[in-house]
Amino acid sequence: MLTWICDNIATIVICAVLIVVVAAIIAGMVRNRKKGKSGCSCGCSGCPMGGCHKSDKQS
Repeated sequence: MLTWICDNIATIVICAVLIVVVAAIIAGMVRNRKKGKSGCSCGCSGCPMGGCHKSDKQS
């Protein structure tokens, strides 16, 4: 087992770094979503989807 870890240490480290980066990106997205920021950060007036905030359209 120790030999396998030594043989694959570079792959293990790269995977760990990628997992940390992806987790940080997801945490940032969740934090922004809780603050009410939109995902595209361009505002609703130019939204190509036509309704990025459905609750705003109902009022």
